[in-house]
Amino acid sequence: MNLINHIERSKRHREAVTVNHKKAGLASRADAQAARTASQKALRRLGPFLALMFAISILDRANVGFAKEALRADVGIGDTAFAFGAGIFFVGYALFEIPSNLMLHRVGAKLWLSRIMVTWGISSALMMFIHSNISFYVLRFLVGVAEAGFSPGVVLYCTYWFTKQDRGKALGIYYMGLPAALVIGSAVSGALMGGMKGYLGLHNWQWMFLLEGLTASAVGVVAYFYLASKPRDASWLTSEERDALECQLALEERERPRASSQHLISVLTNRLVVVFVAIYFAIQVGAYGVIFYLPSHIATIMATEMNTRVGLIVAIPWSCAFVALRIITKVADAKGNHRQYAMILLVLAAFGMVASTQTSHLILTTIAFSLAAIGFVVVQPLFWTLPTAYLNGRAAAAGIALIGSIGNLGGFVAPTLKTVAERAFGSQNAGMLFLSAIALVGVFLLAWVKQDLGNSRVLSRSI
Repeated sequence: MNLINHIERSKRHREAVTVNHKKAGLASRADAQAARTASQKALRRLGPFLALMFAISILDRANVGFAKEALRADVGIGDTAFAFGAGIFFVGYALFEIPSNLMLHRVGAKLWLSRIMVTWGISSALMMFIHSNISFYVLRFLVGVAEAGFSPGVVLYCTYWFTKQDRGKALGIYYMGLPAALVIGSAVSGALMGGMKGYLGLHNWQWMFLLEGLTASAVGVVAYFYLASKPRDASWLTSEERDALECQLALEERERPRASSQHLISVLTNRLVVVFVAIYFAIQVGAYGVIFYLPSHIATIMATEMNTRVGLIVAIPWSCAFVALRIITKVADAKGNHRQYAMILLVLAAFGMVASTQTSHLILTTIAFSLAAIGFVVVQPLFWTLPTAYLNGRAAAAGIALIGSIGNLGGFVAPTLKTVAERAFGSQNAGMLFLSAIALVGVFLLAWVKQDLGNSRVLSRSI
């Protein structure tokens, strides 16, 4: 009888354990589904707005290219002064990038990203008061200081919201703002330059800086009420979705291998972080070579001044990049080989730059610049999946800011390097060829990163 009772109790225990395991499995699947739903909601809500913010930032960086010839005529700013002034933006940007990202980590993305947009919009609008080389340098520098931390801040913000599985998609949507700005912005800037000359006593370039700068400030105010710093702050998620997503993000962070204690200086001098800086620098040198000089190059081929027609032609390469961005990042996410795709795209970009120097035919030039635009735009979200997989916590705030700040100095040196190369070799083509060679250096560094990533441990929040 005792044996029979023991067998019955054992049977009931096994059944209870089975039921509990089933309940746990159902709960786990329910949590995973809730986290997935939360992530999809975040992509739909945050992704397009972040892309809009990025589009406006690119517009306020690149619109100076449309004003190049007008500034020469109205203010007397020559090629050398323009190259220095166009690039000095990135010095201000670099100097304040790391403290800006650490401040975002401390006070929250909602407040800090809004502050950045409002202040850079005001600074950009003040560009309408350029009256000399010095005022051009000072105002461009101030725009860079005001915008410091924005793009790396958004990359960091995405680590608060999206797991590794969805981060590539989120960054892909964010980077759609770049070609969108250069498509719509090219048409808008071209129209302002062509249609606002002399209106209310202002030059066309003054209207362009004023209206596009105030647009940034207005969107910055909206951002304060629209963004949520972290999932726990999002009223548009259910409590179950908030908890599930935050648990999944915390679990992903715990499952990463930990490095030994890392101080700030250790992160900033880490070998792999330095390589990421060099890769991003190479990308930016090539990208801003195209962004700054595409409008004037097309206008020269068309033998006309800046106008709506030039803006529409300039928009074509960025339209191609916009389409390619969504397709290629989706394929790279599915295959999980972001690094290899990044290498291919940098090669494509360099080829497009070289090809643009070999023809003066408008259609062929537009095709060449379209290849370059696709390469330089799509490579960037793919690149950022690499350092965000390696860095987390406060180390991510510092490391991502370092990569963005020093890397973005490529935008400072690109105009100067182009001008120096052209003078040294006595050829207008030498500048673009030299910038394309720098972009190819990034390909070799990406090839080297594969081995180093395999031997490295994650840098964590203990700085």
